[in-house]
Amino acid sequence: MSLQVEKLEKNMAKLTIEVSAEELEKAIEGAYQKNKNKISIPGFRKGKAPRKMIEQMYGKEVFYEDAANALIPDAYEKALEECTEEIVSSPKIDVTQLEAGKPFIFIAEVALKPEVTLGKYKGVKVDKADIEVTDEEVNAEIDKEREKNSRTVDITDRAVKDGDIATIDFEGFVDGVAFDGGKGEDYPLTIGSGAFIPGFEAALVGAEVGKETDVNVTFPEDYQASELAGKAAVFKCTVKKLQEKQLPDLDDDFVSEVSDESDTVEQYKEEIKKKISDRKAADAKNAKEDAVIDAIIEDAKMEIPDAMVDTQQRQMVQDYAQRLQSQGISMEQYMQFTGMTTQTLLEQVKPQALKRIQSRLVLEAVAAAENITATEEDFEEEAKVMGEAYQMDVEKVKELLGENGKKQVMQDICVKKAVEFVVENAKEEKAAKKTAAKKSSKKAKEEAAEDTAEEA
Repeated sequence: MSLQVEKLEKNMAKLTIEVSAEELEKAIEGAYQKNKNKISIPGFRKGKAPRKMIEQMYGKEVFYEDAANALIPDAYEKALEECTEEIVSSPKIDVTQLEAGKPFIFIAEVALKPEVTLGKYKGVKVDKADIEVTDEEVNAEIDKEREKNSRTVDITDRAVKDGDIATIDFEGFVDGVAFDGGKGEDYPLTIGSGAFIPGFEAALVGAEVGKETDVNVTFPEDYQASELAGKAAVFKCTVKKLQEKQLPDLDDDFVSEVSDESDTVEQYKEEIKKKISDRKAADAKNAKEDAVIDAIIEDAKMEIPDAMVDTQQRQMVQDYAQRLQSQGISMEQYMQFTGMTTQTLLEQVKPQALKRIQSRLVLEAVAAAENITATEEDFEEEAKVMGEAYQMDVEKVKELLGENGKKQVMQDICVKKAVEFVVENAKEEKAAKKTAAKKSSKKAKEEAAEDTAEEA
């Protein structure tokens, strides 16, 4: 096997890979042995016809495609080992010579890892997140817990009000004529949920159980059923049953039922406050990382080839398919449920794919610029974490990773360290101060412009 590398524009390259005529002959013979039992030749039993007889009858190229498919993966893998460039995409294969007695030649067009010119990556300024927890947030969280523990009771002594669950029969009419899909029976509707078209639920407020009520509404202009869009309608509704949710009182008994950590309402409020604070702190940490990396990307220069993005998109879709599969859903079923296609899904993940590539490239560049390295101790710790995650012995993890896997893990560790470095070196400032600074800068520019105008 021989390899020639030709660099193209936009970080693309053409690998010309040549396999000897002898290797091609072995592959053709292998294709013959694999397929001879499927081929019928008059005068011969299946599997007994000589290769030359088959080639005379079906053409000498009859085994070429299978031979090429057998040769390309191994030859390409060897080319990758020999190539000194870092390839970051799946190859686009084009066979240029395939003929018995001659070398087999094919071209693999690939993307090369782009060079990154870093801008500012130390001292990046980001907004400081507000992680203060208010009493309103604590009360809202507690109300959610009370909602979970609420009970539904029947109401017989009043009319419908907002928040009630009304079981209704209804039928809709446009210009006095009933329309398809406008009728329902024993439908449980939570008033104020927004489940029906605007105005419908509000019009039921005040309705009495057992009595028919006319609900006058107008369908939205963008309503999915075009024949109804923008038209006035009357729904004849009857509330058959009325219920309301009753929330438990916020007292020590309630606390003892929903919390393993608190005994009193005050303790519970402190518990909830800490949970919200921890959540906000974690969110703020992630937001800070994202903001710092975004700023570094914006100030860096790199030319990312389309093939690299395409490969990342396909990998993301494949990973998603595997997650669906673990839930017992095939990608085909998912496509049927959502009405999506592979192409629309690829387009949907494209911005995220590009962001992943940009983030990885700038962080690798930061690691190189700051001489950030991964030690054997780092690798051992990461292998231990992986072993715990997959319930596998550490040595088995390292065996499965192999040298290439270990190299990838070490690179990942460097990237993590680079994230920690840029975040630690970032400067947080309150958004209000930043806004004030911008205003001051704007005012200074305006004053300078006025001074220039006066001098003129």
